[in-house]
Amino acid sequence: MPRTSNDADEAEPAELREPPRTARGVRTRARLVSAARTVFERDGFLDARLADITTEAGTAAGSFYTYFASKEEIFAAVLEEVKEEMLHPQVREVTSGDDPVAVIAAGNRAYLESYARNAALMRLLEQVAAIDDRFADVRWQRGRAFTERNARSIRHLQERGLADPDVDAGLAATALSMMVSRTAYNTYVLGDDRDLDTLTDTLTRLWVNALGIPERVNADPSVKGSRP
Repeated sequence: MPRTSNDADEAEPAELREPPRTARGVRTRARLVSAARTVFERDGFLDARLADITTEAGTAAGSFYTYFASKEEIFAAVLEEVKEEMLHPQVREVTSGDDPVAVIAAGNRAYLESYARNAALMRLLEQVAAIDDRFADVRWQRGRAFTERNARSIRHLQERGLADPDVDAGLAATALSMMVSRTAYNTYVLGDDRDLDTLTDTLTRLWVNALGIPERVNADPSVKGSRP
């Protein structure tokens, strides 16, 4: 059965080919990947055709197979393009001068903004994961990587006396990360209209309350969600 979780990437459904070594090859491959994203987001994965991708890229039909073996492989390449952006937002380690609430708020806001920019692709990943176990594993790995990063950050908060030491950091990270991810999916994919400030503030309150973080006055009162 496919595994499910929230949302970052450690595995691919197929090993991507070695990148081209010439400048021309790099440009051609990049055009194909960009065109593939446009076609996938416009037509969906099942209805997307390789001919449409090469037409969108302005390349010869046969050139596709110089860089990719299949539609699945180029879809994996499209996901790879946004991997770092989707992995980057996280609850970073809190230094001695930081307000932990502001740090959590900033992480939540960055994740929501990234999800909004990539909502069409996230919708596609959900759909493809439901019919292809290889992409279900990609989705699961994305969730695991994101959760593990947040678990490390929660443990760091606990070690510094900034979060309830009796909370299971791994389980809390799983639950809270899934909460943020599914809220983003409902908002930016399913169309549950919520403004970014309200989302950030509410999700931050839930994070802070769940972890037992005491309210702290932020040095920068302009940071949204810094005082739940």
